[in-house]
Amino acid sequence: MTRGRKRKFNPNIPKHIDQNALPMGIYFEHGRWYRREPCPEGGNSRKITIATATARLSELHALMEAANGTAIRGTVAFVFEQYLDSDKFKKLGTKSKSNYERNAKQVSEYKTLLNGAPLGNLFVDKLSVPVFQLMVDAVAKTTPTKANHMLRFARRAFSWGVQRGHCKTNPGKGVSLAEERGEYKMPPHPVFKAVLKFARERGALTAHTEGSLSPYLAPAMELAYACRLRGIEVNTLTDADAYPEGILSNRRKGSLDNVTKWNKATRAAWDELAALRAAAFLRKKRPIPMRASQRFLIVNQSGTPLQKSSLDSAWQRLMDAAVEAKVITDDQRFTLHGLKHRGITDSTDKASGGHKSPQMRQRYDHEVPIVEPAAEREFSREFSRDKKKGT
Repeated sequence: MTRGRKRKFNPNIPKHIDQNALPMGIYFEHGRWYRREPCPEGGNSRKITIATATARLSELHALMEAANGTAIRGTVAFVFEQYLDSDKFKKLGTKSKSNYERNAKQVSEYKTLLNGAPLGNLFVDKLSVPVFQLMVDAVAKTTPTKANHMLRFARRAFSWGVQRGHCKTNPGKGVSLAEERGEYKMPPHPVFKAVLKFARERGALTAHTEGSLSPYLAPAMELAYACRLRGIEVNTLTDADAYPEGILSNRRKGSLDNVTKWNKATRAAWDELAALRAAAFLRKKRPIPMRASQRFLIVNQSGTPLQKSSLDSAWQRLMDAAVEAKVITDDQRFTLHGLKHRGITDSTDKASGGHKSPQMRQRYDHEVPIVEPAAEREFSREFSRDKKKGT
């Protein structure tokens, strides 16, 4: 970008900036860099923040070029452009392409709460988890589903960008999804079975190899479904919860505990997780905790108890991989908590989920009752019977 006439020295501009090399149309005040643009309603121009005081001169030039419609290498908009032009994107279905293009536009145009700059103009490797968490939280106030779609797309594009050298980091990792109220995301049986099979196959691959997934996901799915547990309740199971009769739940949110009887699936899932734990202890030469309540069933590769955030991240990788492998469509994604809904719906005892009130049981029970059709009845006998009773 060409320079304008020599600027008047501004003592407030950060010392690391060569003021004579600044691009035209950029200004500094109150710890921020800004440019001016005409107000859509007419009148005086308005100030648009584009960077904080820590920005380097090269970044300021890039940001001003981006403001003129050119995506600069390393920015969010640039990485998105590369992904949307990739062979991987072109192999997606028509609906997925349309959704991703919309998500890319939404994320790029989002005005950050930190400095008001469009997210697309900022450099990926300069961004942190809080930037995207603030975006998700802000969008989720009105449309949580939209917020989650924006985040999932950003994660996917950045992950692709890291692999291709377009960026070094994925600032979408570690960001919590918005709670989609009223959307339980219970999977239909064919979808549940397909993802369970996929999780088992990918979990059997050597860790950290292409396509591999966390080996604990498939058995965790089995327990979440059979025992009607939330993700956190599966994650905190210990040996103290294994009784001769079955698995003792450790329910949250005031729900009542119960014991789910052992069957072939739950016994196999429990034993599989215990074997993974034993292998991790042996590999890292960790001592086995003496107390059963301290022996968590699900552990990470180091043998330490798995954090809930790690389980959530592993679950999102499973969903992303299943969509990419065309095991399910993007619309068929479901949550680990959705398996509790699936389990309660499939149970004959609707109180098995531990809910105290019929209202909460009904929320988790999505079975549609089968009833008899209406038919004409004889009312004479009923009338006679009522008459005898004096009615």
